[in-house]
Amino acid sequence: MDRKNEKSEAKGGGKGGNKPFQLDKHEIIERIPNFHLLPKPVKRRVYALKRLQLQSANIEAKFYEEVHELERKYAGLYQPVYDKRREIVSGAVEPTDEECEWHSDQEEDDLAENLQKKAALEEKPADSADSVDQKGVPDFWLTVFKHVDLLGEMLQEHDEPILKHLQNVTVKFSEPGKPMTFTLEFHFESNSYFSNTLLTKVYHMKSEPDNNDPLSFEGPEIVDCEGCKIDWHKGKDVTVKVVKKKQKHKGRGTIRTVTKEVPQESFFNFFNPVKASPEGMDEELDFTIATDFEIGHFFRERVIPRAVLYFTGEALEDDESFEEEDLEEGEEEDLDEEGDEEEEGDFDPTA
Repeated sequence: MDRKNEKSEAKGGGKGGNKPFQLDKHEIIERIPNFHLLPKPVKRRVYALKRLQLQSANIEAKFYEEVHELERKYAGLYQPVYDKRREIVSGAVEPTDEECEWHSDQEEDDLAENLQKKAALEEKPADSADSVDQKGVPDFWLTVFKHVDLLGEMLQEHDEPILKHLQNVTVKFSEPGKPMTFTLEFHFESNSYFSNTLLTKVYHMKSEPDNNDPLSFEGPEIVDCEGCKIDWHKGKDVTVKVVKKKQKHKGRGTIRTVTKEVPQESFFNFFNPVKASPEGMDEELDFTIATDFEIGHFFRERVIPRAVLYFTGEALEDDESFEEEDLEEGEEEDLDEEGDEEEEGDFDPTA
């Protein structure tokens, strides 16, 4: 369920529990320009309207709690579908002729043009030995990740051989009565890089009005996340690199070479997220955490449910169409604000 108002940015706030939230009249006075100039009877009515808004926020919080329960319930119904997808992708089973039937008059036209060209260049003869021996859908999840801008930016060349062993990505929701969370699970086959067969990332959510600002409630938001320990085999950790440094002895003048491990960019840093500083977040850290939350939300809402469409490129067309519409709207606003009268082609900012 893709809820537009579900926020995925880092945001602080106190714990509210189930206790009703109280309205601070001083906040109203500070936020409304010239509020003190309103007639007293009008002020009273505004307070009444704010109290109604507060009641609405608490009802909305209950609504999202029930939505989460529905998601958890339907996750169980989706699971057999995702299990079958994993079996086909990994080559554990071969789909029947009936399962492979797909009625589409213009299947090729549905794919992005650049992906068609790439496929034509890389296509191998259908009767080649490689095609016959291949099982499942090779590099399925690696291809999916490459086609998603948010994930593609995280991928490094040294990550790709490892992600070829990724067999499935799933989401698990918290149990009833437990704090609201969702867990991304990355299932790997045995490989030479690490001993884990399952890597996880847990996202903690808040779905209640904030004590400090209850009227700003817009739905569930991710407030924290935690990764997992990757048990790398010796010399296989792609999140670090070994650098050599020469050191000169001050007394004897002799030179020696020492090696040192330093962090390097990798998709697998995703499982070791940065944490907010108790002293407060700086701008760069704030951006990093917000991006992490956005990626987790995107995995849950888009990548996992629509994986095959990202593999073929069809989901990309949907995403790009939304981005273009947003961009055009922003361009129109900029032209109105700046008074720019220049036009390109047939574009009319006043249309």
